[in-house]
Amino acid sequence: MNKAFVKEDAPEEEDNRPSAPLLPAGTKNYMTRRGYALLKAELDRLVKVERPALVQTVAWAAANGDRSENGDYIYGKKRLREIDRRIRFLIKRLEHSVVVDPAQQENTQQVFFGATVTVCDEEGCEAIYQIVGIDEADAGQGLISWISPLARALLKAREGDAVRFQSPAGLRELEIVEIRYE
Repeated sequence: MNKAFVKEDAPEEEDNRPSAPLLPAGTKNYMTRRGYALLKAELDRLVKVERPALVQTVAWAAANGDRSENGDYIYGKKRLREIDRRIRFLIKRLEHSVVVDPAQQENTQQVFFGATVTVCDEEGCEAIYQIVGIDEADAGQGLISWISPLARALLKAREGDAVRFQSPAGLRELEIVEIRYE
């Protein structure tokens, strides 16, 4: 392809989609110590390991000559933009985070952020959920975001209480069997 048609120095349009759910307006980014440590470790890995290695690869690829047909250079620059975007996102999330230690919770009779809650559904099946920050939520592991419908229904409830919430399968009712703070 003729170089006249290639805008090598022009930045590509950046994808401005967030890489994680947005926080509700006016709320703080609550997270557990474990969640904070995971985000911090990812940021450190990106800044200290992945980005420097990629910069070295891109510099090597750029020194090879024609950049318009150099796959290492083109892919490397694209990956570098992705890493930089993730770094900015992580820095912003960590700067605005409020770390909550569930073990320091004083009112252990009610469900608050960080609580590990055992619930029983209508069929008698038990499930265990921990209420965590949105960046550390993983429903498959029983970690639910404090802004999820289930967590909102559980908040401020006590052992023995029945809570109702709207799930994708319809209206559900759960009984709180146990509340722990670890």
